[in-house]
Amino acid sequence: MNAPEFAAAQWTRATGAGVDPHAYRRVTDGLTSLADWGPSFLRTGHACVARAEQAGSARSAGEHLLMAARWFHLATLAPYAEADRAAAEADRALGRALSVLEPEARRVSGEGFTGWLRGPADARGTVIVVPGLDSAKEEFLDLASALLARGLAVFAMDGPGQGVLAATTTLTPHYEQVVGRVVDALGVPRAGLVGLSLGGYHAARTAALEPRVAAVATVSGPFRLDWAELPPPVRDIMTRRAGGAGPARAFARTVDLAGLAPRITAPLLVVDGGQDVIPGVTNGEPLARLAPHGTHLSVPHGDHLLGNARSDWLCPLADHLAHTLTGTAV
Repeated sequence: MNAPEFAAAQWTRATGAGVDPHAYRRVTDGLTSLADWGPSFLRTGHACVARAEQAGSARSAGEHLLMAARWFHLATLAPYAEADRAAAEADRALGRALSVLEPEARRVSGEGFTGWLRGPADARGTVIVVPGLDSAKEEFLDLASALLARGLAVFAMDGPGQGVLAATTTLTPHYEQVVGRVVDALGVPRAGLVGLSLGGYHAARTAALEPRVAAVATVSGPFRLDWAELPPPVRDIMTRRAGGAGPARAFARTVDLAGLAPRITAPLLVVDGGQDVIPGVTNGEPLARLAPHGTHLSVPHGDHLLGNARSDWLCPLADHLAHTLTGTAV
């Protein structure tokens, strides 16, 4: 795939993550090679940091730093020798932004995870946001904002092989153990989960195996993977994140929710895009059908992660989690 094709393929993902569409076009229109993707996005992130340092108010500085975090994360989406540096820059920018905008936000880290707990200390519910194969906590800031606006606390995390931890850890088939340690560290009796892309599988698996999950939602999550049918770019990413082709194939074999779906007793919302068609990926409708309290929201024009259809699913998803965790409409 050449640079223009890659930029077009990432368009709704990037704009769905919150970057300005005009800025995205300005950055990507000048790319002549896919090798330029990472450096160009990294430079754009640094330009946002420079704006933050020259800003006339703390709020403006924080907002520029949040935008920098998005650009730094997006730098990691194409093959890039300095992807680990870009992920670290994204993590650092997010931390700096929250220290300015939300001084009460708390960094929480443990074995196999790190992230930020945001929201009121007396929140009536807490939601853990689980990223996917090549996503990270910096990609879903608008989702966190929707949950925070409903009075929930939000822990946006990187787990094994994800975000800032991709440099030092690899994908785990037992993500429920990681989430269990997160719940312990947060000190809450129960939590909601929302998982995006491969994170949807992680969230559903965890909901089946971790009894403290009280509500769950998935967005573009796979029900099953077939390694042999997956597109080469997806296999390449999984190989890097799993630590080799053998571990990647073994991991892909574990992604099958047929036996686990009936064990998900928490209310479950499964969001799929009708235009999200990836060879080797079975989408989430069977998960919603097999789970005892599953609901399927299909958005016919939605693509992967539904960045082109946010108004169709973001509010219903946030309301599902808020209502389930608090027992009231928010």
